Amino acid sequence: MSKRAAGGAGRCKGAKPKLLSGGNPQIPKGDGDGPVRDYIAAMPGWKRGVGRSLDALVESSVPGVRKAVRWNSPFYGVEGHGWFLAFHCFTKYVKVTFLNGASLRPVPPVASKHEVVRYFHVHEGDEIDEDLWVSWLEQAAGLPGEKLF
Repeated sequence: MSKRAAGGAGRCKGAKPKLLSGGNPQIPKGDGDGPVRDYIAAMPGWKRGVGRSLDALVESSVPGVRKAVRWNSPFYGVEGHGWFLAFHCFTKYVKVTFLNGASLRPVPPVASKHEVVRYFHVHEGDEIDEDLWVSWLEQAAGLPGEKLF
């Protein structure tokens, strides 16, 4: 198993990832929990807490969830179903992407240029409605996901 697949993400010990535009961590692509943990650990300031909370909610809501980092974003999926969720840091918020979000009820609030994709922006100090998020995650994981990679 490569270091990347095992969670080492191929970085030198102690090296901090570069933060891209908006403070998004530049993390090498990789599969499994390790690269996602690396991404979350590199999220700046208050956004790291958002990443930890989202990751914990996904893990508790979707047994056996698959994780990966691609395009400097963590992705979550179900084996044989595809990917249903991703998130990404921007300057003032964390953008959570529901890849088939238009099918969720209630529909996440932010539209995309892709009609099936919906977003939720988490800003500093926002309170997460855990019941709503668990409902969205369970619904999203039960839908056919995207075969992105």
